[in-house]
Amino acid sequence: MLEAEFLASLGEVQSLVNRRNFLGKSTAGIGVMALASLLQGDARAAAASQAGPGSGSPGFPEFAPRAKRVIYLFQSGGPSHLDLFDYKPGLEKVNGQELPDSVRKGQRLTGMTSDQKTKPMAASIFKFNRHGRNGTWISELLPHTAGIVDEIALVRTMTTSAINHDPAVTFCQTGAEQPGRPTLGAWLSYGLGSANRDLPSFVVLTSGQVGQNLHTRYWEAGFLPTVHQGIQFRPKGDPVLFLSNPKGMSPDTRRSILDSIRSLNELKRESIGDPEIATRIEQYEMAFRMQTSVPELMDLSREPDSTFELYGPDAEIPGTFAANCLLARRLAERDVRFVQLYHRDWDHHGGLPANIRKMAAQTDRASAALVIDLKRRGLLDDTVVIWGGEFGRTVYSQGNLTRTDYGRDHHGRCYTQWMAGGGFKPGLVYGETDDFGYNIEKDPVPIHDFHATLLRLLGVEHTHLTYRSQGRDFRLTDIAGELIPALVEGRV
Repeated sequence: MLEAEFLASLGEVQSLVNRRNFLGKSTAGIGVMALASLLQGDARAAAASQAGPGSGSPGFPEFAPRAKRVIYLFQSGGPSHLDLFDYKPGLEKVNGQELPDSVRKGQRLTGMTSDQKTKPMAASIFKFNRHGRNGTWISELLPHTAGIVDEIALVRTMTTSAINHDPAVTFCQTGAEQPGRPTLGAWLSYGLGSANRDLPSFVVLTSGQVGQNLHTRYWEAGFLPTVHQGIQFRPKGDPVLFLSNPKGMSPDTRRSILDSIRSLNELKRESIGDPEIATRIEQYEMAFRMQTSVPELMDLSREPDSTFELYGPDAEIPGTFAANCLLARRLAERDVRFVQLYHRDWDHHGGLPANIRKMAAQTDRASAALVIDLKRRGLLDDTVVIWGGEFGRTVYSQGNLTRTDYGRDHHGRCYTQWMAGGGFKPGLVYGETDDFGYNIEKDPVPIHDFHATLLRLLGVEHTHLTYRSQGRDFRLTDIAGELIPALVEGRV
């Protein structure tokens, strides 16, 4: 009896081992396909781009794209639309008066001002003037942006449901307030691939030493293969961590080590079939190629003096916003798909006039220079430049209001963002807010709608760019998103 039970148990163990072996062998094919997809991604993207829509090339773009790449100048902290873009001269007459309940309409406030006893309205102390063919109102703080107003589409009615920084930034970058979803750059890398096999398809540059934390998940791939996550370039030391060979190691030795590691990884992939092993193999290969491509990219010595005259003297200082804008142009020249710039310290709850002057001085010239530089080089037509933060600021003052000083709390109900190039309509001013810059009167632009429109300019129908995770098909626009044809030059 015991022998029979033993043999039966042994049979179950052997069956389990065989099942595991079978599953491992059968899923190895997934790893093979994943590796082939990663290694051939560059060629596939290039072929699709050259062949055009209807050519039978796999994947995206689905139809003729207006844009091939994106540069996102993210102003972290929430720039005040009332002091930069959304001119409200009527506020001068009610300056210091209490914000009417009929304007607030019971909207929730952050914990920083919800218990503030009074909420006096604060007119901007900065002058606004008309610029460009359409007489667009722009603050005196942004003279260089005023100079390119005919190249940009200015949206005054961006709107978000988030009122605190982290969920608001996460929403801008992923289409969801809760973390864990793929970021915009990761989605584009996944859907469109890379056109330069020697550089990542998604690059991140940061500037500003204070302000809100920049979490690395703002450029991660979520549940997409990790090869699509953003790669952060740093201004000091190795631009990418561990890019240089250790002291005493030659390139030939590094190549030999990588070949051995690749062989071991391929054995493991064949054994268990994990697609992430294919990602690991490609990342090692990309790192090896970047040892040549990245130093050449970061070397600004061949840029003419006229470049630094355009971007300003800060462009010669690594790690500044201006230097990062110049690097963004160089990355665009090399067909990097998505470049994300983060610039911190726009969170002005108090002392706004002094602080916003400083931030405008750091960003205005270089932002405009990037648009001008791209246009001069023939790159603006197929490059989208986005300038904006996660939300705007309140019309009422946070803390004490004086003739020369005030602060503003977070405000997501309406705020301003601009775009240039890549098919966005130049010289456009879109949307209207009320006389207090607090509510939207006409043409709201929710983040999902903006993402849907951006994807369309890149040749992608937003409802088709999906990825299955945990039994559900996810997309950047979740279950929402409508195109806004008025933002696009010509027909969508």
